[in-house]
Amino acid sequence: MVMDKPREVLVIGGNRYFGKRLITRLLAAGDRVTVLNRGSSAPPPGAVHLVADRDDETSLRSALGSRTFDVVVDQVCYTPRQAAVARRVFTGRTRRYVMTSTVEVYEYEDSLAPVRETDVDPLGVAVDLGLPWHEAEFLDAHYGEGKRQAEAVFAAEPAFPYVAVRVAHVLGGDDDFTGRLEHYASRIRSGEPIAVPAVNRPATYIHVEEIADFLFWTAGQTFTGPVNAASHGRLTTQDLCDAIAAHLPYGETVLRETEIGTVSPFSFRRFYGMDNSRAVGLGYVFGRARDWLAGAVAETLGAAAPVTSGKGD
Repeated sequence: MVMDKPREVLVIGGNRYFGKRLITRLLAAGDRVTVLNRGSSAPPPGAVHLVADRDDETSLRSALGSRTFDVVVDQVCYTPRQAAVARRVFTGRTRRYVMTSTVEVYEYEDSLAPVRETDVDPLGVAVDLGLPWHEAEFLDAHYGEGKRQAEAVFAAEPAFPYVAVRVAHVLGGDDDFTGRLEHYASRIRSGEPIAVPAVNRPATYIHVEEIADFLFWTAGQTFTGPVNAASHGRLTTQDLCDAIAAHLPYGETVLRETEIGTVSPFSFRRFYGMDNSRAVGLGYVFGRARDWLAGAVAETLGAAAPVTSGKGD
């Protein structure tokens, strides 16, 4: 029997959370996987490891040498500068480029209807390479804008077929490094108030395993442009708190409304719901957020099963 030639896949970054799950899936499928990062951590066994600073074009070209790839999955493209470097370096080196983007590209949209990919057309986004994208504080404060402009760079001069996967808020896994669910758990345990907006909007989410599956699936497809990746259904802050409280032996959920100032993670003054119909129409089957929420909380908080509080219904 004649076997198909294994794909050559490069993953930039991606050594933690859903990135490492993606690498595991690629290796299991028989792909030849190369992982490029700054050397802070080694990839899973079976992957080739390249060390380079992706912000340094000379370093990146040197590390890659003459290598070419069927697919590049860029997990850590946060700025238009990084996108511009990648576009120059990978022109002629790849047949497909998958950039991991974010729901935060819709941060300027204010709609109660789930946002579609066409609501933020990267061709209409102005790019400013002169902004201080190299400064961590600036980048952190402009995360969504950085992703928007990075998408715009790839779209304006498409040197290769590209996809921007706009990822919903990710939950689940025992290696969630964000601490966002633990923020709620610690306050519920102590009864400390949880700051939420006076009008607190729901959002769409995706499980850590599901986004790894989606990125793996996307790498093997031929469609291009932006695509939303989100489980079906919306969750509110109260939904998250209820799921967390069910896994704690004691505590109380106290939501405190605030008009101004910082609110708790996953509490939103605007609607962060994404329409996933494009991906569904292309053939991807998403799960339902309410079906995996309890398990995601258990994974992250290390709880084996919901614990009853002893209180009456």
